[in-house]
Amino acid sequence: MIKGFKDFLMRGNVVELAVAVVMGAAMTALVASFGAAFLNPLITLVTGGAEVGGAFTVNGVVFPYGVFLNGILVFFLTALAVYFVIVLPMNKLRERFTPAAEEVDEVHAEAELQVLQEIRELLREQRRSQ
Repeated sequence: MIKGFKDFLMRGNVVELAVAVVMGAAMTALVASFGAAFLNPLITLVTGGAEVGGAFTVNGVVFPYGVFLNGILVFFLTALAVYFVIVLPMNKLRERFTPAAEEVDEVHAEAELQVLQEIRELLREQRRSQ
């Protein structure tokens, strides 16, 4: 049971998923702090100087749309950062170290040819023995 659990943990996709979750959380925290330090003040400056960015009031109820704008910007910045910092470099590495499809096809073709030649030889021997 322990060996099976260890094998499960050591599979590449589980380790990659754990790294992705940790990196995603770190990237989200970084972009959120960027949003709090730069985007909120910028939204506040552009939308008229409310406490948390732009806001409007209807019947005494405050609608802080600046918080929503900040959330949208943080989401897109996080997605961009994860793509350019994690996904794009990993794809480049995968392309670099993974054999091209043509090379794989050639290897498969050679293996198939060898198997077919072995079958031919076995059939010849079988005919001779009859």
